[in-house]
Amino acid sequence: MNSAAYAVVLAFAGLFGLAIGSFLNVVVYRVPAGIPLTRESRCPACDAPVRPWQNVPVLSWLALRGRCRDCGTPISRRYPLVEAATAVAFVGVVGLLFAQATPTAGTGAATAVIAAYLYFAAITIALTLIDLDTHRLPNAIVLPSYLVIGALLTLACLLGAEWAALLRAALGGAVLYAFYALLRLVRPGGMGGGDVKLAGVVGLCLGWLGWGALVVGAFAAFLLGGIFGIALLLTRRASRRTAIPFGPWMLAGAWVGIAAGEWLAQSYIGLFVVA
Repeated sequence: MNSAAYAVVLAFAGLFGLAIGSFLNVVVYRVPAGIPLTRESRCPACDAPVRPWQNVPVLSWLALRGRCRDCGTPISRRYPLVEAATAVAFVGVVGLLFAQATPTAGTGAATAVIAAYLYFAAITIALTLIDLDTHRLPNAIVLPSYLVIGALLTLACLLGAEWAALLRAALGGAVLYAFYALLRLVRPGGMGGGDVKLAGVVGLCLGWLGWGALVVGAFAAFLLGGIFGIALLLTRRASRRTAIPFGPWMLAGAWVGIAAGEWLAQSYIGLFVVA
């Protein structure tokens, strides 16, 4: 792919990310509250309907100066930030997977793999915000992710990717699910059921890329979560009994594994290889 075509692909990814980010704002607010996603968007303060031109990602918030057009109630800065962050994430995912030597063969297979990781990026943002807000990882998001990601990776294999990668993804999901289930069994209060279910999804995405990505991504979750927990204790913003959502750190660790897991694993192994 030449540089001009690559730039167009990245631009499209960014625009698509803005649109998906707008939808994620709806998901983050409505799924924990049990509100149907198909319901018309309205101002929570005055119940005025949100008009189509008020739904343009980022630009509408800026044009409205962060306030409802009808009642003047402030609109959270989270909305444009989520939209912009999703756009940046989508550009990053597309750029990363084009740069990496992913186990795919052909444009069709590559597109299916990229779609799987774009989906994972989207649920990463939604689940992180929901877990921080409610300390929950809703089944309505986590469980369908097995089907969506599994179907896209299977499609990639049908289009020419290596079937061994799909087998590794399935094994990765099973291994990480079992590991988290064991942790919950050993210490029931330290791990939630949502974390266990999410572990299988994370294992799918990491396992597809390689065993190194799986190990690094799984380890990074505990490393990042541990550092954050220690920082809260040292700054006295939490105690040993404070419940800290672990889902965001599982997802952050997963992206460390996706972005650099294979390289980090090979570099670590290389330290012990005698020339």
